[in-house]
Amino acid sequence: MNQQIKNSTEQVPSEVMSPSSDMETFIKVINFNFFYGKKQTLFNINFAIPTKHVTSFIGPSGSGKSTLLRNFNRMNELLPGVRHEGDIAIDGKSIFDASIEIIALRRRIGMVFQKSNPFPRSIYENVVFPLRIMGRNKRSLLNETVERSLRSVALWDEVKDRLHENALGLSGGQMQRLCIARAISSQPEILLMDEPCSALDPIATAKIEELIVELKKEFTIVIVTHSMQQASRVSDLTAFFNFGKLIEFDHTHRIFTAPIEKQTEDYITGRFG
Repeated sequence: MNQQIKNSTEQVPSEVMSPSSDMETFIKVINFNFFYGKKQTLFNINFAIPTKHVTSFIGPSGSGKSTLLRNFNRMNELLPGVRHEGDIAIDGKSIFDASIEIIALRRRIGMVFQKSNPFPRSIYENVVFPLRIMGRNKRSLLNETVERSLRSVALWDEVKDRLHENALGLSGGQMQRLCIARAISSQPEILLMDEPCSALDPIATAKIEELIVELKKEFTIVIVTHSMQQASRVSDLTAFFNFGKLIEFDHTHRIFTAPIEKQTEDYITGRFG
C-alpha cells in the first residue's frame, strides 16, 4: 500500500489515494485545480481523507491550505471570479453535483475560524443558532443540544449557570470552544478548523488540542495550522503544501520523522517557511 500521495497529471488510482488500507476514505480530492480570476492557486491536488481521523494541512503562508479547506464546503464560491477544475467527493458523491444544495452540504460540515466569532447573543442562542435556522425550535431539543454540545467541548461546567448571558463576555479560549460547540450542534459529519488556536494563549490552546483529539471519535476533522508542533500533537495524518501543490501526504509521525520529499524535510527542519 502506497503511503505517500503525490500530484500527477493523470487521475490517481483510488487504491493509491487512501493513506492506509485500514482507513475508510470519506473525502476524496481528485485532480483539483482552483483559480481566483486568472490566478491559479491550487494545482492538480489528489488525495483522500479518512473518516473519523484528524488530518492537518501544513505549509508556508500562501501555500493553498485554507483555500483548499474552504472548497470542502464551497465557501470560496462566495467570492467573485473563482472557478475550479477537477472534483471533491464526500462519501462518494461530488460536492459539485447539480443535485447538491449548498445549504444542505454546509449542514454536513461544521467550520471553526481562526478568530473566534461568537454572535452578540447569549451563550444558549449561539449554540442553538444552526438548529433555529433549520426551523427546529422545540424547547426540549434545544435544551438537550445545548448541554450535549457544551459538554462535548468541555464548557458546560464553566457556563451552565450563565447560559443566558452574552457570549462576548467569555474569555478568548471559552469563545473558541463555544464556536466549536455551535459548529457541532447540528451534528455534522465533518469539522473544518482554520487556524483555530492562532489567537489563543498556551493554556487555551492545550484545551482546544485535547478537544480535537476527543472529537475525532465523532467527526472527521481537517485542520489548517502553521504550528508543526500542533500538527504533530493532534493529527493522525499530515498533508504538506507548497506553492499550491500537495508535496507529501502521509501518517503524521512519518511526515515528521522520515519525510520522502526534500521540500517537506526542509520545511520541517526550518530551512524555509
